[in-house]
Amino acid sequence: MGEFPVHPADVTPQWLTEVLGARVDTVRWEPIGTGQVGDSARFHLEGPDAPATLAGKFAAEDAASRGTAVMFGLYRKEVEFYRQAAPRLGVRVPGVHFAAVSEDGGEFILLFEDMGPARQGDQIRGCTIDDARAGIRQAAAIHAPSWGVTDLLEAEWHAPPTDLGQTLGALYPQAQAVWRERYADKLEPEMMRLCEELAEMSGSYFQRTDPPQCLVHGDFRLDNMLFDICGGTEPIAILDWQTVTVGKAMTDVGYFMGTGIGEALWRIHEDELLDLWLAEMAARGRGLTRDDIWHDYLLGILHGVSTAVFSAAFVERTERGDANFLSMARGGCSLALARDSLSALKETL
Repeated sequence: MGEFPVHPADVTPQWLTEVLGARVDTVRWEPIGTGQVGDSARFHLEGPDAPATLAGKFAAEDAASRGTAVMFGLYRKEVEFYRQAAPRLGVRVPGVHFAAVSEDGGEFILLFEDMGPARQGDQIRGCTIDDARAGIRQAAAIHAPSWGVTDLLEAEWHAPPTDLGQTLGALYPQAQAVWRERYADKLEPEMMRLCEELAEMSGSYFQRTDPPQCLVHGDFRLDNMLFDICGGTEPIAILDWQTVTVGKAMTDVGYFMGTGIGEALWRIHEDELLDLWLAEMAARGRGLTRDDIWHDYLLGILHGVSTAVFSAAFVERTERGDANFLSMARGGCSLALARDSLSALKETL
């Protein structure tokens, strides 16, 4: 199909009938999710052979969020992930009925299976240790099947824009200035100092060229996870693949441990969760040791801090967004301070 709906209101029974190969008589929709770079909806269908519900994802209506997504090719990346990578990984993602992106990357649609009833992960509220274990298992289900797989690692669809590292290094101090202005009286002083130090090293931080190991999600945290999906018949699914790229597996694991699950859990369960990831990787044929991953883990923790700061400055500002970014930063900064991640970074620059 040469054209596709770019907003939930554009999805018609006629279009769905053509896409699904099943007659759809009526459709209505409602917004779902908490994403700030893309907008999601649940569709309620009526028809003799049509599914009762479907989920859809579209470009953000907010101009700032959409502009950020286009600048970094996020919409195209997510569409191509579902087309080219998802079938080759072990990670649970929603099944896709239709996927398309415009030539300029500014509009897209993903029409998914609806995995409800399910429990939406909540970055602000946090999670249980069982949820954290489920997340870590899914991380390994991304990393192990793509580890060293040349055609996945070298695919053009996830290649970063030219000079991305230089662009991020130049933009990041601006993001830190916004971060400081908004949250200086809300974020603990020692955490804000860590953010300031990271911004001072941003030029080098974003231009590191370590050889990639595998595919990484890039935003591996609770808001991008559904738990107890399909009425509790499956434990988890991973959503929001706009930031997928290649790199070090610990980018996801360090991020999830600090920025994802937060200090309350990592203080007690950090060793257990790292060992679980190693065990899951070994079970999938990728045997590694704690020594193999430790330095990358220290740097991966900082990815959560930088993502919180950068995202706060360049997506739509909302009350929930402020609470979300502060939650991310507190978890990531607490772990980075405890593990002295900045010293590990300085060793590599």
